[in-house]
Amino acid sequence: MRIDPRRWFSRKTVGKDAAAGLVLGVEAVPDGLAAGLLAGVNPLAGLYAYLFGMVGAAVFTSSAFMAVQATSAMALVVSDAGLDTTPDPDRALFTLAILTGIVMVVAGLLRAGRLVAFVPTPVMTGFITAIGVNIILGQLSNLTGYAARGSNRLTKTFDVLLHIGQWSIASLVVGAITILIIVVLRPTRVGSLGLVVAVVAGSVCAAVLNLWVGDPAGQLRDIVDVPRGLPAPVLPSIADVPALIVPAISLAFIGLVQGAAVSAGIPTVDGRPADANRDFIGQGAGNLVAGVFQGMPVGGSMSGSSIIVQSGARTRLALFVAGAVMAVVIFAASDLVAFVAMPALAGLLIVVGFGTIKPSRVYSVVKSGPLPTSIMAVTFGLTLIIPLQFAVLAGVGLGIILYVAQQSNHVRVRAVGLTADGRLRESDPPPVVPGGEVLVLQPYGSLFFASSPIFEKQLPEVSRESRNAVVIVRLRGTDQIGLSLVDVLRRFARRLADAGSSLKVVATEDRVIDQLEAGGLVGDIGERNVYKGTEWVGDTLRRAHAEAQDEIDRRA
Repeated sequence: MRIDPRRWFSRKTVGKDAAAGLVLGVEAVPDGLAAGLLAGVNPLAGLYAYLFGMVGAAVFTSSAFMAVQATSAMALVVSDAGLDTTPDPDRALFTLAILTGIVMVVAGLLRAGRLVAFVPTPVMTGFITAIGVNIILGQLSNLTGYAARGSNRLTKTFDVLLHIGQWSIASLVVGAITILIIVVLRPTRVGSLGLVVAVVAGSVCAAVLNLWVGDPAGQLRDIVDVPRGLPAPVLPSIADVPALIVPAISLAFIGLVQGAAVSAGIPTVDGRPADANRDFIGQGAGNLVAGVFQGMPVGGSMSGSSIIVQSGARTRLALFVAGAVMAVVIFAASDLVAFVAMPALAGLLIVVGFGTIKPSRVYSVVKSGPLPTSIMAVTFGLTLIIPLQFAVLAGVGLGIILYVAQQSNHVRVRAVGLTADGRLRESDPPPVVPGGEVLVLQPYGSLFFASSPIFEKQLPEVSRESRNAVVIVRLRGTDQIGLSLVDVLRRFARRLADAGSSLKVVATEDRVIDQLEAGGLVGDIGERNVYKGTEWVGDTLRRAHAEAQDEIDRRA
C-alpha cells in the first residue's frame, strides 16, 4: 500500500476542493453532534469522531472521496453496547473505537473485502429499514421533551405516547421548525447546507422560546460543557476490552459493509475501481485516530461522501479542508455550539431516519419470494427488539442460511442422451429408471450437504421394471461434493443393485474422486465403475456409455 501525499491535491483544482471541503466541514458540525446524541453518549464524541476519523482515514483510503464519519447505524450499535455498565463510560467509548479500528485493519490486511459480497440483500434491507425506524423512535424523547422510560426503544416509544400531556410544546415547535426547513431546503440549491441552516434556525427559535416560555427546549449546554479547543489524546482501557469485543466486531462489520457501498458507488480520481481492502484499512485508521482523540466509532458514510462529490471535489484535499473547517468551528465558535437545541438535532435525525427507509427496496425483496421476505422480516424484527450488536451477528447468520437455502434449491438433474452422430442431447430425466437401458444423469448446481435432499428427490425411482439397467452420474464441472451427497449416491447404487442394475460415475476432478472413495462409494461399486474425465468433453462419457451397453448386452 503506497501513500503519496503529492497525489492528495492538484494546483488546478485547489479552489473546487476548498469549496467542497467548506460545505462538508460546516455540515459535519451539527451532523456530528447529532451522531453523538443518537449514540446516547457525549455529543462532542460524535463531533470529534467526524473530525479525527475523517482526516485519519483520508490518509489511507483508496477511495479519494470516502468520508469516514459516525454513521447512524454505528451510532445505534454504540447506544446498545452497554457502555454505562463500565467503570468509565467515556473511556470505554474511546476504547470501543480503537478496538473497532483494530478489527477493520486486520480485515483489510487479510483481504476480507470479497466477504462483504456474501451479505444478501434481504438481510441488509431488513437491517437498514429497522435502523431508520430505530433512529426515529430513539429521538422521540428529545423531540417531545419527555424523558421516556423503558428497556428498549419500543417500550420507550409506548411510554412517550402514553404521556402526551407531559410533552413540551417548546420542544415540539423547535423540532417541527427544523424538520420543515430541512424538507423545504433540501431540493433547492442550498442542498446539504440546509441541515446547518435548519439546526441554526431551530436553535435560535429555542433561545427565543427559552426567554418567553416557562417550559424551555433543551440545549447542548444543558448536558455537556463545550470546551474551546481540540481534545487531548487518551489511552484505551484494557480492562474493558473483553466486554467490548462483540460490539467492536458488529461495528466493524457495519462499517465495512457501508464502506464497501461507498467504494462501489463513489468514483475514484482516476476512474479505476476502488480497493475495498485498502478502504478497510483506511476506516480502521480513522477509528484508531478517532478513539485516541476522544471520538466514537466511525465508518464509510455514503451521505458524507455524496456531499463532497456533489459539491465539486476533485481530490482528497477536500477531506482535509473539511477537517480544518471543523477545527476552526470548535476553536472559534464553541460558545455558539453550546446553544444548539436538542430538539433541533432530534429533528435532523428524524429526517435522516425517514431517508434511510426505502419502500422500493422492501417491495423488491417482497416480490422476490417468501424466503427472502421472511429473512428480511426476521432481521427487521430482531433489530428492533434486541441490542444491535447481536442483531448484526444474527443478520449475518441469517444471510448464511439464505445463501445455503438458495444454493441448495439451484440443483437440477438432467438426462443426457448420446445421439448416433456423437452429439449430446439433454432432457428431463424419466420418472423411473428404464430397464435394459443406459441412463446418463447430469446434475447442475452446488452439490454440498444442504443440496443433497434436493438432488435425491430429482433422481428417478428404481422399481422392478428397472432391471438390467446402468445409470451413469456425470459430475463434469463439479470440483467438490459433500459426504451427504456421497451417501445419496450409495443409497441409489444399493437400490439399483437390488433391482439387478448398476451405477457408474464420471468425474473430472481428482478431489471429487477422492471424496467418493472416502465416502465409501468407490468401495461399493468398484474402481472400474469410476471414470476420470479428460480435457476432451464427452470422450470419457462415451467410453463409459459403451462399456455400460456391453454390460447390459452380456446380462441379456
